[in-house]
Amino acid sequence: MKDTYFRKGFGLKAEVKPIIESEYHSALLERVRSRAYTDRFGDITVRLAKDFGFCYGVDRAVDYAYQTRHKFPDKRVYLVGEIIHNPHVNKRLQEMGIEFIYPDDAGSFDFRRVTPEDVVIIPAFGVTLQDLKTLQAIGCVLVDTTCGSVLLVWKRVDGYARDGFTAVVHGKYRHEESRATASQVERYKGGKYIVVRDMAEAELVGAYLTGREGRLSRDDFMRRFGKCSSEGFDPDLHLGKIGVANQTTMLATESLAIGARLREMMADSFGEEHAQEHFRSFGTICSATQERQDAVLEMMQDPPDVMIVIGGYNSSNTNHLAHMCRGYTRTFHIDNAACIDLGTGAIHHKPELDPHTPEAVDWDWLPAGPFQLGITAGASTPDNEIGRTLARVLELKGLEVDL
Repeated sequence: MKDTYFRKGFGLKAEVKPIIESEYHSALLERVRSRAYTDRFGDITVRLAKDFGFCYGVDRAVDYAYQTRHKFPDKRVYLVGEIIHNPHVNKRLQEMGIEFIYPDDAGSFDFRRVTPEDVVIIPAFGVTLQDLKTLQAIGCVLVDTTCGSVLLVWKRVDGYARDGFTAVVHGKYRHEESRATASQVERYKGGKYIVVRDMAEAELVGAYLTGREGRLSRDDFMRRFGKCSSEGFDPDLHLGKIGVANQTTMLATESLAIGARLREMMADSFGEEHAQEHFRSFGTICSATQERQDAVLEMMQDPPDVMIVIGGYNSSNTNHLAHMCRGYTRTFHIDNAACIDLGTGAIHHKPELDPHTPEAVDWDWLPAGPFQLGITAGASTPDNEIGRTLARVLELKGLEVDL
């Protein structure tokens, strides 16, 4: 594995840096950022969140993908799923000749077309233990771009399973990262996990483990959680000792609240000493996710009139940013700049958290007089897409700027 597994790139950062900067840089965005994140264009005051867009893990993953194509110009290069949840970036990688292996409806990948002569990029979300073993058995070159924050969560889940604790993962059970994180329990015989989507599901788990009145029956519990728990999971056997972890792109405050609530329920029912011995929770909140959410909350202390959140509709961290903003001001979550139609003036946007919700269309969405426009973006959104979005809004108002 020494000669076929790479986690630190190929020493080609200097070679690919000019290419990446030319494709993802925005002079317009740099102008606003250089003016303390607030700038004036005509009668529009533009405010940027102080943390937005590409995080370190995403930047690293994209950089390694470009290095890989540069290193192996004549080899077939595959990517497991998407490098990040941003359609613009993924389209660019496809244009570079990188072939995507998409999961089926159950989230499983088919690697039968991969040969030992090929190169496979592991995305920032990581892959399950089983998928990694399958790829290693093929003998292809593996370029692992798994984010360091994700690896930290894996380390915690590994520790839970090692010590006989069931991992309770706050996340979306079909999400690549949650699947990869949950799979870490497989390192140990008898390791178990259960994935909870939100506080409501955490309450159901807590009620079952504490035996509270009105809890779900065992059959109802398994109907609800069987698809998002490990094989052989038995709530009567495997909720006695639990450790909480999270998908790094979930709403940070909710992840912390879920851990606190489960511990509280255990302590109330069985005593503090029992909770100390049977409950674990470690700080696995991604710093970049936290910083972007904190930046939005800071902006919302004085909300702008209109807020645009830019990022893939299947991007968890972008969806959570949009959800936060909706609590304060009129908010539009757009996939990319093209969602703003310069011909009609309409904005196509995603109105709900559910990734399968159809796009909504609004025509009279910009105020007529002077107004404040707030902008943020998910961790997978490059600067050039944010700059193009701002330029389109300004163009609708009759203002032309350099990108």
